[in-house]
Amino acid sequence: MTADARADAGAGLDPGAGARRIAVIGTGVSGMTAAHLLHTDHEITVFEAGSRLGGHANTIEVDDPRGRIGVDTGFIVLNDTNYPAFSALLERLEVATQDSEMGMSIASPNGEFEYANTRRGLFAQRSNLLDRDFLRLIAEQLRFNRAVRPLIGDPDAPTVGEFLRRGGYSSFFAERAIAPLVSAVWSTGSEGYETFPLGFLAEFLDNHGMLRQLGRPRWATVIGGSRVYVDALTRSFADRIRLSAPVRSVERTETGVIVRADGEPAERFDEVVIAAHSDQALAMLDRPTEAEREVLGAIPYSANEATLHTDASLMPQRRSAWASWNFHLRERPSEATLVTYWMNNLQRLDAERDYFVSLNMAHEVDPAKRLATIPYAHPAIDQSAAAAQRRWGEISGADRIHYCGAYWRWAFHEDGCWSAVRACRRLNAGASLEPEPELELAA
Repeated sequence: MTADARADAGAGLDPGAGARRIAVIGTGVSGMTAAHLLHTDHEITVFEAGSRLGGHANTIEVDDPRGRIGVDTGFIVLNDTNYPAFSALLERLEVATQDSEMGMSIASPNGEFEYANTRRGLFAQRSNLLDRDFLRLIAEQLRFNRAVRPLIGDPDAPTVGEFLRRGGYSSFFAERAIAPLVSAVWSTGSEGYETFPLGFLAEFLDNHGMLRQLGRPRWATVIGGSRVYVDALTRSFADRIRLSAPVRSVERTETGVIVRADGEPAERFDEVVIAAHSDQALAMLDRPTEAEREVLGAIPYSANEATLHTDASLMPQRRSAWASWNFHLRERPSEATLVTYWMNNLQRLDAERDYFVSLNMAHEVDPAKRLATIPYAHPAIDQSAAAAQRRWGEISGADRIHYCGAYWRWAFHEDGCWSAVRACRRLNAGASLEPEPELELAA
């Protein structure tokens, strides 16, 4: 932990201040974690705009011929190396996990081009063995992995698009390796990699073992689906949660912070933890500061529609190219990510049918095989957003309003949990969640 991070984490309530009235807004992983860490020492009230808890932790029940099963549609996987805060939380809650697989395929319509980054899938399309462009793609991937190492975490690094052009990488590699990776992982359009910060990408790839062939992390899923951990996490403060209570206004006053939510009387709190998306947080502030406008306004969100279905026509034509993540290439650039998750492989489902979750492809799914459609939103990370993340310390905890959410780092479940721990340290809570997450972005 840096000196700035230690100082920032230490700022907060006087340890002798006693119990406080604290509002937690939002019940995604950040809000649930914050409420869990705060509820034993403070009087909390949790506001949730929707009718259910969990945010992206959303398990859908389906009837399979072998019985009823739960299929995750948002948050799905974690790993033993890069999810220290979330793993510690699951261990505390005694929530069990099981091994998963995280291969990725890239496929064009009609099976014209298919491969996966797995042993079976790399040459699933046998003609790729003699395809110069494809063999060059493999070589360029290895070169890219070496070349980005010196730029890991560098805020002054170029965008991914600029880096690829300067390095003389082929458009084939950019469009069929890098673009699918950035689009699938961060739910951006197929050209989103162009403005994506390279230092941010390199740090993520390094932390997840994707710049090396050996020593990669072990991926896992929650047995029974993410709903299992949601239930365990919120059980002890369930009576403090208000569902279907969207917050419309958060107003600072001389005596506290006033929260106004639909269907609820206005209430005064000593402190407020906003665990909603950045754009939602900014919209609910009655009088945001200039810094809040700049920071929260620099991290936009994009909408993505997830469809749970059993339509295997959206998978690669060659079964050996099937992977947990399957990116769909299109002739024209897509403004939205087009990816299909193979849930049987990810969750080790004991099911007779194959189940899939596709993003932004509802129109291509056979209506007879469509099981559910769920709207989600993901942070749109670019250079401005990455710079704004480093300004968290300017606004969180300033005048009794605290911020947490996955958008403060790489936008994954671990980052939501980590950010909640970081915010709660300013409220003198969260220190007992071990192992201690790094706070490198606290300054």
